[in-house]
Amino acid sequence: QVQLVESGGGSAQAGGTLRLSCAASEYTYRSNCIAWFRQAPGQEREGVAARGTGFGSQYYADSVKGRFTISQDDRKNTVYLQMNRLKPEDTAMYYCAARAGGGCYPGVGRPEEYNNWGQGTQVTVSS
Repeated sequence: QVQLVESGGGSAQAGGTLRLSCAASEYTYRSNCIAWFRQAPGQEREGVAARGTGFGSQYYADSVKGRFTISQDDRKNTVYLQMNRLKPEDTAMYYCAARAGGGCYPGVGRPEEYNNWGQGTQVTVSS
Protein backbone atom coordinates (compact mmCIF):
# COMPACT_ATOMS: atom_id res chain seq x y z
CA GLN A 1 0.00 0.00 0.00
CA VAL A 2 1.43 3.33 -1.12
CA GLN A 3 1.26 5.71 1.81
CA LEU A 4 3.06 8.84 0.60
CA VAL A 5 2.90 10.31 -2.90
CA GLU A 6 4.86 13.41 -3.85
CA SER A 7 4.09 15.75 -6.72
CA GLY A 8 4.91 19.25 -7.88
CA GLY A 9 8.57 19.02 -8.73
CA GLY A 10 9.99 20.51 -11.86
CA SER A 11 12.32 23.19 -13.10
CA ALA A 12 12.57 26.81 -12.05
CA GLN A 13 14.88 29.74 -12.47
CA ALA A 14 16.85 31.04 -9.53
CA GLY A 15 14.60 33.33 -7.53
CA GLY A 16 11.52 31.44 -8.65
CA THR A 17 9.00 29.33 -6.79
CA LEU A 18 7.75 25.76 -6.72
CA ARG A 19 5.28 23.98 -4.48
CA LEU A 20 5.61 20.33 -3.60
CA SER A 21 2.74 18.20 -2.35
CA CYS A 22 2.83 15.06 -0.25
CA ALA A 23 -0.46 13.16 -0.20
CA ALA A 24 -0.63 10.67 2.64
CA SER A 25 -2.95 7.90 3.63
CA GLU A 26 -5.14 8.94 6.54
CA TYR A 27 -3.38 6.56 8.91
CA THR A 28 0.02 7.92 7.94
CA TYR A 29 -1.10 11.54 8.12
CA ARG A 30 -2.89 11.74 11.45
CA SER A 31 -0.91 13.06 14.41
CA ASN A 32 2.40 12.18 12.89
CA CYS A 33 5.54 14.00 11.89
CA ILE A 34 5.76 14.49 8.13
CA ALA A 35 8.96 15.87 6.70
CA TRP A 36 10.67 16.79 3.48
CA PHE A 37 14.18 15.58 2.77
CA ARG A 38 16.33 16.18 -0.26
CA GLN A 39 19.28 14.46 -1.83
CA ALA A 40 21.56 15.83 -4.48
CA PRO A 41 23.80 13.51 -6.53
CA GLY A 42 26.78 12.38 -4.50
CA GLN A 43 25.48 13.93 -1.31
CA GLU A 44 23.78 12.61 1.78
CA ARG A 45 20.06 12.94 2.26
CA GLU A 46 19.32 16.02 4.34
CA GLY A 47 16.27 17.20 6.20
CA VAL A 48 14.62 20.32 4.83
CA ALA A 49 11.45 20.87 6.84
CA ALA A 50 9.08 18.98 9.08
CA ARG A 51 5.60 19.47 10.42
CA GLY A 52 3.70 17.77 13.19
CA THR A 53 0.24 17.31 11.74
CA GLY A 54 -1.40 17.17 15.16
CA PHE A 55 -0.50 20.66 16.37
CA GLY A 56 1.13 22.18 13.32
CA SER A 57 4.63 22.56 14.77
CA GLN A 58 7.18 23.40 12.11
CA TYR A 59 10.92 22.94 11.83
CA TYR A 60 13.31 24.03 9.11
CA ALA A 61 16.89 23.52 8.10
CA ASP A 62 18.93 26.70 8.37
CA SER A 63 19.56 26.62 4.62
CA VAL A 64 15.86 27.11 3.83
CA LYS A 65 14.60 29.24 6.73
CA GLY A 66 12.76 32.29 5.46
CA ARG A 67 12.41 30.81 1.96
CA PHE A 68 10.50 27.56 2.40
CA THR A 69 7.21 27.02 4.22
CA ILE A 70 5.70 23.68 5.21
CA SER A 71 1.93 23.60 5.57
CA GLN A 72 -0.90 21.10 5.75
CA ASP A 73 -4.44 20.53 4.51
CA ASP A 74 -6.30 18.18 6.84
CA ARG A 75 -9.17 17.72 4.37
CA LYS A 76 -6.77 16.28 1.83
CA ASN A 77 -4.28 14.58 4.20
CA THR A 78 -1.63 16.53 2.37
CA VAL A 79 1.51 18.37 3.43
CA TYR A 80 2.95 21.05 1.17
CA LEU A 81 6.38 22.56 0.79
CA GLN A 82 6.23 26.05 -0.67
CA MET A 83 9.66 26.93 -1.98
CA ASN A 84 10.35 30.60 -2.68
CA ARG A 85 13.51 32.43 -3.74
CA LEU A 86 14.92 29.21 -5.08
CA LYS A 87 18.66 28.82 -5.48
CA PRO A 88 20.65 26.47 -7.73
CA GLU A 89 21.83 24.67 -4.58
CA ASP A 90 18.22 23.67 -3.91
CA THR A 91 18.48 21.30 -6.87
CA ALA A 92 17.87 17.77 -5.61
CA MET A 93 15.45 14.89 -5.44
CA TYR A 94 12.92 15.78 -2.77
CA TYR A 95 11.34 13.07 -0.65
CA CYS A 96 8.38 13.13 1.68
CA ALA A 97 8.73 11.00 4.80
CA ALA A 98 6.62 10.21 7.84
CA ARG A 99 7.22 8.86 11.30
CA ALA A 100 4.76 7.94 13.99
CA GLY A 101 4.66 9.16 17.54
CA GLY A 102 3.22 12.64 17.48
CA GLY A 103 5.15 15.79 16.69
CA CYS A 104 8.53 16.39 15.18
CA TYR A 105 10.26 17.86 18.24
CA PRO A 106 13.10 18.74 18.45
CA GLY A 107 13.56 19.11 14.70
CA VAL A 108 13.50 17.48 11.29
CA GLY A 109 15.75 14.70 12.49
CA ARG A 110 17.70 12.09 10.57
CA PRO A 111 16.43 9.97 7.66
CA GLU A 112 16.74 6.76 9.70
CA GLU A 113 14.13 8.09 12.13
CA TYR A 114 11.46 7.90 9.42
CA ASN A 115 9.83 4.64 8.38
CA ASN A 116 7.60 5.72 5.50
CA TRP A 117 8.95 7.30 2.34
CA GLY A 118 7.57 8.54 -0.93
CA GLN A 119 9.14 7.90 -4.30
CA GLY A 120 10.60 11.39 -4.64
CA THR A 121 10.15 14.30 -6.99
CA GLN A 122 12.94 16.13 -8.80
CA VAL A 123 13.55 19.84 -8.34
CA THR A 124 15.99 21.58 -10.66
CA VAL A 125 16.90 25.24 -10.25
CA SER A 126 18.92 26.95 -12.94
CA SER A 127 20.93 30.12 -12.52
